[in-house]
Amino acid sequence: MSDYPVIHWNEKGEEKTARWRSESGTPPPKRVMIADDRMTADAAYRLACEGTALLWRGDFHNARQLLQAMARRAAEKPRKQKAKKTPATPAQAFHLHRMAQSQRARTLGMLLLPFDADHSIPLRRAPDVSQACTDAYGGATEPYVASLRELQGLIGAYEWRKNGVEIPALGARIHPHYGVFAPTRGEYVDLVNEAPLPALTATRSIAFDIGTGTGVLSAVLARRGIQRIIATDQDRRALDCARENLARLGLTAQVEVVQADLFPEGRAALVVCNPPWVPARPSSPLEHAVFDPDSRMLLGFLNGLAAHLEPGGEGWLIISDLAEHLGLRTRAELLAAIDAAGLEVAGRLDVKPHHPRVSDTSDPLHAARAAEITSLWRLTAKRD
Repeated sequence: MSDYPVIHWNEKGEEKTARWRSESGTPPPKRVMIADDRMTADAAYRLACEGTALLWRGDFHNARQLLQAMARRAAEKPRKQKAKKTPATPAQAFHLHRMAQSQRARTLGMLLLPFDADHSIPLRRAPDVSQACTDAYGGATEPYVASLRELQGLIGAYEWRKNGVEIPALGARIHPHYGVFAPTRGEYVDLVNEAPLPALTATRSIAFDIGTGTGVLSAVLARRGIQRIIATDQDRRALDCARENLARLGLTAQVEVVQADLFPEGRAALVVCNPPWVPARPSSPLEHAVFDPDSRMLLGFLNGLAAHLEPGGEGWLIISDLAEHLGLRTRAELLAAIDAAGLEVAGRLDVKPHHPRVSDTSDPLHAARAAEITSLWRLTAKRD
């Protein structure tokens, strides 16, 4: 743990230090003070907004209640700002929403917890979170400090991993690891399950799954009869997650999981990619599954696809048009990128998302989400 930064605070007249852990990449707070059950929500919220972190020494459940109270106060601020002015464009609304989310995360992340070297929390009524912390952090060799809000994320991810996500196309569950995008939006999985396989796969039954994540699309292709699939990812957690899911489903003989930046060596009859859908900069490492700065992965996939397709093969790009409704990318720009990569559109399958946020009228991005369509673009290399 010597690579982790150190935070400093004064407690009972003594200077104290501890390692700082943050999987979201948040830097250690510069000002830390001790807080306990006597701290009011108003005082805690004010100090957090001013940049002072609160290291909790009271009852664990009281810390949770305090964080909830701070969250209610954080929710009041955007409502007051919204009443003052309305964003002029969808892109402006998106950027303001991201700024508000970032500020909220910073403020709520200021309530800190102490952890012992075995991931236990030395507070009254603290739950056993050792397995959730081990899954996300790995082992620890000394005490450390982390935010209560991050711990809640770790516990939520642990429950997802333990219980899994039901995938109707597989008739089975996929178990996402911490930091790996969970396939809770089933429409993109259904598209891959329903799209007609290229005729070439009847004689050349090999596919690539680019950016495999949990391995769910590789599993779907394997269940559809593709005999050999190479699934790639750069992230260690994703690679471990995909291997574990595929082993649980009994598909390791068909699917090989390899670490690679986009494409493996060789060519395939089918190349599938579901890149992050929004061309914006992630505010933490955990957001890379959602945000693709400068459309790096999307353009990397398109520009490398033709060279990795067998003659007569297809590339399947699964992507939402949410970025178009947010004013972050136009349909013309997407089509121009496809053309510039030496590709043609052989067909497209569309589906309307059905996740809960589509009908959430309180969401600042509701208009864009309500209009969203997820598409599977069937791409082929241009003929000479």
